[in-house]
Amino acid sequence: MEKIMRKFDGATLFLAAMIAVAIAVVGFMVVSQYQNAQRPAALTVAVEKLEDYAPFDGSLAMGYLEGMCAIGPRVSGSPGMARQQQYLTKILEAAGGKVSLQEFDVRHPEDGSRVPMANLIAQFYPDRPERILLCAHYDTRPFPDQDPLNPQGTFVGANDGASGVAVLCELARHLGDLKSHVGVDIVFFDGEELVFDNRRDPYFLGSEYFARDYAQNPPAHRYRYGVLLDMVGDKDLQIFEEKNSLRYPDVRPLVRDIWSTARKLGIREFIARPRHEVRDDHLVLNDIAKIPTCDIIDFDYPNPGYGPKYWHTEKDVPANCSALSLAKVGKTILTWLNELEPSR
Repeated sequence: MEKIMRKFDGATLFLAAMIAVAIAVVGFMVVSQYQNAQRPAALTVAVEKLEDYAPFDGSLAMGYLEGMCAIGPRVSGSPGMARQQQYLTKILEAAGGKVSLQEFDVRHPEDGSRVPMANLIAQFYPDRPERILLCAHYDTRPFPDQDPLNPQGTFVGANDGASGVAVLCELARHLGDLKSHVGVDIVFFDGEELVFDNRRDPYFLGSEYFARDYAQNPPAHRYRYGVLLDMVGDKDLQIFEEKNSLRYPDVRPLVRDIWSTARKLGIREFIARPRHEVRDDHLVLNDIAKIPTCDIIDFDYPNPGYGPKYWHTEKDVPANCSALSLAKVGKTILTWLNELEPSR
């Protein structure tokens, strides 16, 4: 094929230069827009403050979390658990709760010895027959078994254990001004993970005991809903709808209402689509007690994908938790609770 050689005069060269400049400008604008789109939301929105989530006080909740972790490990039946029970009883009684221990024993999964356990229960408006169950587990795993360096080390459970408890302790302070008609029971379950061997040892000992007692010895009141808080203190908070909660037809409206409340408040960390399927205390509450209960959990700790993970490691400490995250979860639940309409 014959090559065609073109001769460029001055006007043609000038036009070509202008076209090149225009292409460069457009390219720069496209790249800039792409980079802005990739920036984290925190860089493109106003800085959030704890005061934005008043009346729920995230700093107080964080103080409770730190107080529990300062005790050290709170394994079922341990001195640390006993000290935690005293610590939490004072907080809940000061908030106006009627506090009791639901005591029971289990066999230690390693040596078969007796392990004394207790679910800690705080009742608010105990005379109201229609009630809401707000719950979390308050025991810590015996060891940080997922830690890549020290799986037999010390586990204080800042997020996995203390975060849900801390939110409920601060929420209790506001129940004296509850606007809805319901009564509220805050329950901290023991023995959620007295687990030394995942293939052998049972989970959910406290919630199962509570559920069976509720089913076999029906109280005068009934629980309209249950809400379980677990791992809600992550700095990079992302709370998806939990898949097992959505399996139960009578729990789906509860999930919808709580996530809608968060959306109304502008709390974007509640993401209205499913992600994880989690086995947790809510399963026995639904299956045995027939209490429609959802699980509010951020299982990606600290975040999805590759990189370090803090779940069941020695890095599950207060420094990796956030008062702002606690405030967002607490404000959502408190608002939902205040806006509950009477059941039909």
